[in-house]
Amino acid sequence: MKTIDINCDLGEGIGNEEAIMPFISSANIACGYHAGDEKTIWNTVELCIKHKVAIGAHPSFLDRENFGRTEMNLDVADIYELITQQLVIMDEITVNLNTVFHYVKPHGALYNLSAKDKTIANTIARAVKDFNHELTLIGLSGSHSIKEAEKIGLKTCNEVFADRSYMDDGSLMPRSQTGAVIEDIDKAVQQALQLVNDGVVTTASRKKIKLKAETICLHGDGKYAIEFAKAIYGAFKKGKIAISPSRHLLLPLF
Repeated sequence: MKTIDINCDLGEGIGNEEAIMPFISSANIACGYHAGDEKTIWNTVELCIKHKVAIGAHPSFLDRENFGRTEMNLDVADIYELITQQLVIMDEITVNLNTVFHYVKPHGALYNLSAKDKTIANTIARAVKDFNHELTLIGLSGSHSIKEAEKIGLKTCNEVFADRSYMDDGSLMPRSQTGAVIEDIDKAVQQALQLVNDGVVTTASRKKIKLKAETICLHGDGKYAIEFAKAIYGAFKKGKIAISPSRHLLLPLF
């Protein structure tokens, strides 16, 4: 039986966590730098515990105005510190709730920069490993994010997207381009099944490219986030695809 993790960006002030949580297996929780605050982190972690969903830190550039989706020119020392600060925030809250967080997935512009820039990818990976070498790093499938983390012995998880369009090089279509965000539920389900069952995705130019799919992302701020989560979860269950984060985690779930 095939197994896939379903992750979702949550704790971003949208308020749909309770509705989405039953249909995912991992939650990427905003650490307050692009969205959210200590209260939203706390509440989302409590929901993760209730639903037995893996807890992930979702660090970002300090950019609430642009939701962390605008590139910022920082040197590696600043990026290292940026990541560490947000992991500390997540750690303090999870410790107070007698649990741990299991993985790290950068957000927005920081995620995309890490995917294409080896130096930034290495910096993020080092920050995560130095904080806790048992954490898993989620990154864009086959990108520098994954490769640089693997070089230093960090556990990784290759991520693909149900609700984003792809370029021929395996990168995500920039959000500034028409069609970058998939809002058709049937299309998102079809892409999710294609990625998990066949290990390929059809790009914006209609080319089929191979991608390793270990976790699939849904954006919690998407227009139809709840509907997407239900539909993709249902399609995986119908297709006898197991939904679990456990094979990608070094730390025990709960």
